[in-house]
This record gives sequence, structure tokens and C-alpha cells, in this order.
Amino acid sequence: MSLVVVGSVAYDGVETPHGRVDKMLGGAATYIALSASYFTQTRIVAVVGDDFAPEDEALLTDHGIDLEGLERVPGKCFYWAGKYTPDMNDRETLTTELNVFADFQPKLPESYRLARYLMMGNIQPALQRDVRAQMKNPRLAGGDTMNYWIHDHRDELLKTIAGWDFLLINDHEARMLSGESNLRKAANKIMEMGPHTLVIKRGEFGAMLFRKDSYFIVPGYLLDDVFDPTGAGDCFAGGFIGYLAEHGFSLDGDHISRGMLSRAVIYGSVMGSFCCERFGVERFRTLERSEIDARFEEFRKFTSF
Repeated sequence: MSLVVVGSVAYDGVETPHGRVDKMLGGAATYIALSASYFTQTRIVAVVGDDFAPEDEALLTDHGIDLEGLERVPGKCFYWAGKYTPDMNDRETLTTELNVFADFQPKLPESYRLARYLMMGNIQPALQRDVRAQMKNPRLAGGDTMNYWIHDHRDELLKTIAGWDFLLINDHEARMLSGESNLRKAANKIMEMGPHTLVIKRGEFGAMLFRKDSYFIVPGYLLDDVFDPTGAGDCFAGGFIGYLAEHGFSLDGDHISRGMLSRAVIYGSVMGSFCCERFGVERFRTLERSEIDARFEEFRKFTSF
């Protein structure tokens, strides 16, 4: 059950209380695809410039990620730099250089269009809707968004998510999108907009899964040290959709399983926690599936009562 991931492959500059890295591999599609690759065959649709390093391409291919949909054009990759607050719950953007990403028009190779799972990272809602239209008959399709699209492109975003099965956003975005301060009310309102399933990410405080008839709450994993939270939300998304793809999950009819959805949320939290252990994607250079499953069992143990 292959997964198509659409979004950015970029370079980041990050400063946290643990140090500073001026240029490291990043981007939503990168984090989602690396995370999901531990569960299912993953394919990327993105654009990079001619400064995309061979060793970074090798990291993706070493994880079995299909790069037929990775467009290469003259210029530089998307670049973002930011500085985190001492508690790392907030960050200041220092630089945003769209570069080749400014003209990104996702084009799915024909071999991608029959994939059963689609995860769209944070790009323009109109592009997300176009990508969804290029897919033949996905079993599960959805994505992410952010406050800029919610505030400045609301009508376009609403038309886009009306055709999604799931939406993943953080608690601030959920309140902004719904106009409700109470997260349960916010979730109900958002699900009326189209998605059958909503995941509200809450950073170090965990995540909440909502469906029309139920909800599930998981705490965050307690790390001894959080080196860099960049990409943690995207890694959560990769673990969530990757696990569902691994098990051939559908949100339609008799295939609905609350237990499997709950396990997908926990695997999402597991992948987000591993991301925070090193700067950027460094943890994925050594991470093994056995470590992922062991941390899943830790979650099972410390949430059991």
C-alpha cells in the first residue's frame, strides 16, 4: 500500500538552547516521507534546486523512498531559518527564501496516481486540491495546513478540505479555523467542513484524535532532552498515515477501526519524539524499526490503567 507525500524538500537553519545548525535537510515532505518510510513504500512529490546535495538524496533513497516525483530545476532549494525560545514551545522566523519552491506546481508521475494513500504537507490549498484531483482513487487522502492559509486564504482552504478524509493541525490552528476556543467544539465544527477524522497536535502535550462518534487523547513522550522540535509535527503525520497504509486502512464503511486509528496516533507521537532527539533529520540516519516498536510499547505501558 504505497503512500504519496507532497510538500517541500528544503534546507533549514535552526538555533535552539542546544546549539545552532546553519544548513540542514528539512521540509515537510522530507520529514513526512522519512517517518512514513518505516511503515510503507513512500513516494515524494516536491521540487529542489541544483544545490540539493547528493548525500541528502542518498538519505531518502536509503530509506526506500521513490524520488521519481522529485523535480529538479536550476536555482536554490527553499530555505528557512529560525530561532527557538528557551522552552522551545515557540520560535522566531529569521529568514524565509522560497527560491525554486515559489513556482512549485506539483505534477504526479503516472505511476503515483494509483497509490492508495495521499498525505499533503503545508502548501497552498489550491495546489493541494489539484494534487487530490490527480489521484485516481485513493483509499485515504488528507493533509496539513497552517495559520497563514486559514487567515488569508480561508475560502480556498474550505473548498480544499471539503474533499479530504482527514486533517492534521495544531491546537492554535484548530481554534482559528473553527472560531471556537473549546477544542471539542472546535473539532465538531471542523469535521462538519468535510474531514471524517481530525487530529489536533499539541506539541509536548500530545495529540487528540476526533471522529464524529468518538475521540482519543494521547500524551506527549517525555524526552530527557529536546534538541530540536523542527519537523516533529510532520514526523507525527508520517507515522500516523504510514501506519494506516501499512495495514491497508480505510475510513469507509466496515473498515473503520477505532483501535487502529488510536494506534496510528501513538505511532505518530513516537515518530515525533524521535525527531526531537537530534537536529533536523539526523536521528533518521540511525533509527531502526525495532526502536520504534519498543517506544510504542512504552506508550502502551505508561498510558495503561
